[in-house]
Amino acid sequence: MKTRHFAQIVGLSALWGASFPLLRVAAPELGPWMLAGARVTLATLTLAVIMRVLRHQWPWQEWRLLGLLSLLTVVLPFVLFSWAALRLPAGYSALLNTTAVLFGTLSAAWFKEDSLTRRKLLGCLCGALGVGLIVQLGPVPINAHTLSAALACVGAAACYGFATPLMKRLTQRLEPLSLAAGIHLMAMVVILPGALLSWPQARFTAGGFAAVTVLGVLTSGLAYWVHLRIIRQVPPVAAMSPVFLIPVFGVTWGHLFLGEALSSGIFAGGALVLAATALVTGFNPLRSRPVAGPAP
Repeated sequence: MKTRHFAQIVGLSALWGASFPLLRVAAPELGPWMLAGARVTLATLTLAVIMRVLRHQWPWQEWRLLGLLSLLTVVLPFVLFSWAALRLPAGYSALLNTTAVLFGTLSAAWFKEDSLTRRKLLGCLCGALGVGLIVQLGPVPINAHTLSAALACVGAAACYGFATPLMKRLTQRLEPLSLAAGIHLMAMVVILPGALLSWPQARFTAGGFAAVTVLGVLTSGLAYWVHLRIIRQVPPVAAMSPVFLIPVFGVTWGHLFLGEALSSGIFAGGALVLAATALVTGFNPLRSRPVAGPAP
């Protein structure tokens, strides 16, 4: 992996690290469906404007795959994570999101888009241990609410993981911007009816509006486009490695901007997470030649 790709992955992680705290702010105000609907609408509008400026064409010829990917990477994850945010702390959701790499590793090997190696499996294990130390998972009440929310997070992560090899293939035929815009447009058509039905129960506050704006424009629209650009250039499993760094940045933003205390496990956990990212991506700053991935 080239240094610029690794830097982009770190940048995405920093941006996505803010997503889970923002979900915790917006979900109680808007509700899961309204939050997902507003988020996907803002993302679609953002990408549509960029499409117009850059004069890209909408990829209608791939509507079947766009529909499938919209369900796996936008509709189900947006609704499931928004619903889980009502019941789980942000750190727990971010930790459970790291299982996307496990599902992605298996999916990429199944679709023959990437090889399943001991190094990558070791990286997945290190990442899971690292984020566990960072968020200092303690005992939580085991009841129907927490269990169902945890399963929702794992289900959303599984959707991301299984969809990544498919997105990798489609980025070889379509421009990442057109692909991102098409996926979000189709997702908006699916989510909006549920959002409109939940409109009367939503509370539109300044905090919720600010949170969903950042979620829609930055962490969904623009970040999704950048993510597809990375997927086009690197192996699928490497492109999913930002999920390991998300909890690191989530804790950092909380400390810098909210005054939250640093946990005792953040330094050891951060080291494990960085090691996991290097193992999964194959990035080595001391090596002049990038690690070769499968031919696109």
